[in-house]
Amino acid sequence: MKPTDRFYDFLEDFRSPFARDRDRVIHCSSFRRLEYKTQVFLNHEGDYFRTRLTHSLEVSQIARTIAHTLGLNDILAETIALSHDLGHTPFGHVGGDTLDELLKEDGRVFGFEHNFQSFRVLTKLEKRYKPFDGLNLTYATLEGVLKHSYPYQKPFSSSLFEAFFLDKHPSFEAMVVDFADEIAYTSHDIDDGIHYKLIGFEDIIENPLVQKINHIIEKNDNIYMNEKLYRQRFVSTLIRVLVEDFITHSKYTISQFPSTPQSSIIDASKSLDIGFSKEITRDMKLLKKLLFQKLYHHKDIVRNMYAGSRCIKGLYRAFNENHHLLPQEEIKLMGKREPKRVISDYIASMTDRYALKLYNQLYGRGLKS
Repeated sequence: MKPTDRFYDFLEDFRSPFARDRDRVIHCSSFRRLEYKTQVFLNHEGDYFRTRLTHSLEVSQIARTIAHTLGLNDILAETIALSHDLGHTPFGHVGGDTLDELLKEDGRVFGFEHNFQSFRVLTKLEKRYKPFDGLNLTYATLEGVLKHSYPYQKPFSSSLFEAFFLDKHPSFEAMVVDFADEIAYTSHDIDDGIHYKLIGFEDIIENPLVQKINHIIEKNDNIYMNEKLYRQRFVSTLIRVLVEDFITHSKYTISQFPSTPQSSIIDASKSLDIGFSKEITRDMKLLKKLLFQKLYHHKDIVRNMYAGSRCIKGLYRAFNENHHLLPQEEIKLMGKREPKRVISDYIASMTDRYALKLYNQLYGRGLKS
């Protein structure tokens, strides 16, 4: 053997299975495209807004912290968090809702659901190996991505139900990701909304949780609502309070299952006392109701989401009318998969800016006279 031949020898993988899963997710193309997919605010309107990518990173940090503190597998929690939004369409939830509506109008019972789409990205749509589709991830990671928004009762095939036990709770790590997701989007939507003056603290100060956060900041940091640093301290304190409440409230239940594997074992009909305390749960519901009224229904956001929905509908209609508008790879897939699902997958994979660019090309607004 020549010395240079050693370059082609592979060592036995030194990573744990979940660390290997995490690395495969981070290096896949679907993960990179999250950088230009909307969270709530269209990302081309400002450099400060969160995107699906920054959101996924924030969720993974929170989930990793909680899982480590509770003695769970923090790498599995991190991997599920990094993967949980891979199936999201451009233009946030309105894009997924629009695709779901279009597919059901065309008689597709399953429609579109972003958790299942994330699962399909990991098992079918990403291609890294010649013999099979997907990223070749562990069962625990795939189950956590599919079922983290528990209870997960969707009209999917019986084979999926049997393989992933949709009648059972997901792993504790997946449950942690679900709450980390809620903590992340609640805190950063407030941050983004106030930074761009779509709302002010005066719009949410009536909420008991916001009042509690305000009291902590004034007492511990001696910073008040009209000061420049207040927003940063508010977001940080809100995350800390929610994380601490989740850990305190959930640790006893989790401690009752010291040898729990990272997969389904507990019947979903049995309630598990994992989550926030009753007080925080109540206050979070009220806070999200306020945000829904004052932020998510702000005219600027509603107009952008309406435009996004029209874009999705236009692309879907055009691709169904003329399959040759699709790339060759998608045209080839239509011989193997249901054509409308291929079209849906292609649209779901797009970034906001690519979807808008293609829409403008197809419908003429981007053409020169």
